[in-house]
Amino acid sequence: MEINDDLKAVRDIVQAILKSKKIIRMYPANNPIYVKTLEDSYTRFRDYFDYREELVLKIKQNEIIWDSEPVYANAEKEDNLALFFFKDGLREVSFKRGLSSEEVEDFLRIVSMDFEREVVDDDIVTLLWERDFQNIQYIADDAILVDEDNYQERAIQQIEEHSNNPDNILKAYQDAFDEEDTSSDTSIVPLSDTDLQQLMQMLDQESHGKTEKIVDLLFELPYLSESRADFEELTTFFMSAVEFIMQRGDLAIMNGMLLRLDGLISEPHIDEEIKSYFRRVTAYAGNSTIIQLLGELLDSGQEIEDKVVEEYVKHLDKNAIQPLMNILGELESIHARKVVIDALIFLGPKDIMSLAKGLNDQRWFVVRNIIYIFRKIADKRAVEFLLRTVRHPDIRVRKEVIRALGELGGGGVFQTLRECLEDQDVQIRSASLRALGTVASEAAKRIIMDKIADKPFKDIDFDEKKEFFEVLSKWKDKEIFSFLVDILKRKSYFFGSAKNDEIRACSAYALGLLGNKEALSVLTKTKGDSSKLVREFSFTAIKRLEHGR
Repeated sequence: MEINDDLKAVRDIVQAILKSKKIIRMYPANNPIYVKTLEDSYTRFRDYFDYREELVLKIKQNEIIWDSEPVYANAEKEDNLALFFFKDGLREVSFKRGLSSEEVEDFLRIVSMDFEREVVDDDIVTLLWERDFQNIQYIADDAILVDEDNYQERAIQQIEEHSNNPDNILKAYQDAFDEEDTSSDTSIVPLSDTDLQQLMQMLDQESHGKTEKIVDLLFELPYLSESRADFEELTTFFMSAVEFIMQRGDLAIMNGMLLRLDGLISEPHIDEEIKSYFRRVTAYAGNSTIIQLLGELLDSGQEIEDKVVEEYVKHLDKNAIQPLMNILGELESIHARKVVIDALIFLGPKDIMSLAKGLNDQRWFVVRNIIYIFRKIADKRAVEFLLRTVRHPDIRVRKEVIRALGELGGGGVFQTLRECLEDQDVQIRSASLRALGTVASEAAKRIIMDKIADKPFKDIDFDEKKEFFEVLSKWKDKEIFSFLVDILKRKSYFFGSAKNDEIRACSAYALGLLGNKEALSVLTKTKGDSSKLVREFSFTAIKRLEHGR
């Protein structure tokens, strides 16, 4: 297959994805058109992998790139496949040989979702992560495009809906306190219980749009308070206001109130004892009652900007970690879980021990999410906790923790990954192998080389053999080059010619990945090898080296 043929094949695959995106949305799964579309798409992938091991598509805003060549371009906003991927943070999608028809169907179903019109509360990256494909991988970026025009329209609409007349609230304030007109000789008196009760009643009676004005009035009260009893009552009142605001989903108002409290706490002229009352209020904003209300709000379907939630989380302290983990296992919306996960990524470093308690949860998906959070935090202190989770009964948890160990490294990791290479489940062995490749240290390289040199290696499945050599090619040094050339040259490396040929073919494959053109001479000699498998893999490696891929 020449490079032009490869390019055409990739373009055909991209067009098949684009066609499927439209058709699958229109027809039920048992419709002949639906079935035919899936068959055609899978056939294009299968034909491509007759000659290649991997298809890597790089996503730009208006382009999809393969091997430095554009295979799709569209400058319009409508029906733009590249923009569809790009705006959700997808930057690269890789398909591997071994891709099943079920994986193709699931991928196309995800791609076919209309995230703007359907009741979908997640994004394509989250759905890909949830599906946990074996032969489809991706690279995502947190930077998401925003349609500024739509954003402004929504913001203006929200302002108009929630606008109100401040004169009414001022009048209610005056009525509640039943005050006479102020004059120049009026004296300020301490707050009474009746004052606080009346203001609380007014707060409960006010509509959504007037809450912000009430909060403004609340911040006048500290200047009227004189005794400890006054501040105790004021603290209780502020806590009630926090709950009141969260019940109504006014996170923007909550953020404004917490920001002002932080400002008072940072004031150098305010007494530390008074500041302690303010700290109690900010701590209350992260307790189990308030976080439970937050969870209900996130699951309600109410439109809330992520940045508003992020700002709220920045005001929280480590006491919010456990309540957030509690609701993580209860939330029904994928997007809501993602928001809470992001919150725990931010707060987790403040108390790694508290976060680690989530690894003991009975629900596998909670444990998997906590491991993911540790991965994102990237604090090596987490390794000792993660090592205890390697034997978790759920394979999805084990795969996630092995991946995390590979990214974090640290004491005990190599021994654990070496042991996992002997696991009975091929998915665990594969995850461990790739984790060693992620570590990319001399010790990791030695573990893989020793495994390949070990006699039992000849008896494992061919695809698994090939994966070992693929990971080994990440170390692009002279030792690996010599190691691979030596294997390719040995006609009787192991007993059994068929098993030996499989290992030699994998070596040729890895030499192509290594990118060292000095391998061309030995690969050229094996083009005439008696083994068809060795000949085919040598030909593919030569082709890769000659084209510089």
